Order: sequence, then structure tokens, then C-alpha cells
Amino acid sequence: MSEIVLYGANWCGDCRRAKAWLREHEVPFTEVDVEHDDAARDKAIEIAGGRKNIPVVVLPDGRVLVEPSNTELAAAVER
Repeated sequence: MSEIVLYGANWCGDCRRAKAWLREHEVPFTEVDVEHDDAARDKAIEIAGGRKNIPVVVLPDGRVLVEPSNTELAAAVER
């Protein structure tokens, strides 16, 4: 599987949980900090269809998960 892109922020509990799950399962990902990068924040909102929730996880096949649970992450990575 190619690399996942995770848009998030350090203060976000769901972001920390998602990153921990990906690391624990050795799933490579790139983190994009939306707190300090206005363009990245705008991109995440656009990708998420206007939603401002984070994390926004973009899978290699183009699917987008917004605030995914660990179960949703696992299902997405298995595909």
C-alpha cells in the first residue's frame, strides 16, 4: 500500500489516536499539520467536503476518512 496522508494537529486527541494506531500497525503515513499551515487547513477542509473536523485521512486510492475510528482505519488499510 502506498503512503497515507493524515491532516491533523498536535492538540487533537483523535489525530493522536489515529497516528498511534497507524504507527502501531506499521502503516506508513505522512502527517500534514493544519494548525500552523493555512493552505494545508484549507486543503483538508476541501478534501473533507467542507467539514472542519480532523483528522482527515487520505488513502492512496483517493478515499477520504474524516475522524475515523480505529475500526474504520483497520478496514481501510485492509483493502
